[in-house]
Amino acid sequence: MRTSALDRSQALALLKTYNEEPFHILHSLTVEGVMRWYAQDQGFADEAEYWGQVGLLHDIDFERWPDEHCRKAPELLKAGGAGDDMIYSVCSHAYGLCSDAEPVHQMEKILFAVDELTGLIGAAALMRPSKSVMDMEVSSLKKKFKDKKFAAGCSRDVIREGAERLGWTLDELFQRTIEAMRSCEAGVNAEMAGA
Repeated sequence: MRTSALDRSQALALLKTYNEEPFHILHSLTVEGVMRWYAQDQGFADEAEYWGQVGLLHDIDFERWPDEHCRKAPELLKAGGAGDDMIYSVCSHAYGLCSDAEPVHQMEKILFAVDELTGLIGAAALMRPSKSVMDMEVSSLKKKFKDKKFAAGCSRDVIREGAERLGWTLDELFQRTIEAMRSCEAGVNAEMAGA
């Protein structure tokens, strides 16, 4: 079983040591919540804390060192008390882009798949009258996915590769990740409001 050497407050403090932009904090909190949901969904409930913290810390170095993404992270994570397993898992989300750490564990494959996708879903939610994922359907997300000009920074190729690594259709990945984002939206919003 994978467990974290950190508690959640330590992980959040570590993230905020190197990240101040609300956009980056929001993304990290969202991926944390999504990963916790997936831990339950995939039968790894006893690892939910670990999955969540990997999600929370996956972009720890991106705000300050975007050109050294996943190369600076190991140093920051180790100094913050993270173990080698967590460091590998964090770096695996950028496999083939700026990391050689291949996603192997189910958690790492999910993180790889949902990192870009949560950004796309978040951008699509902001276009809705509700500004929420609570009323989002897969069909409307698919239209945004096909529109390459919409949220152009979210790599469709990475999302497709992520679904393939999991052996899921895009529709399955979209549906599950929307549900995962629904599960944490209120909590993330409350935490951002209190930040």
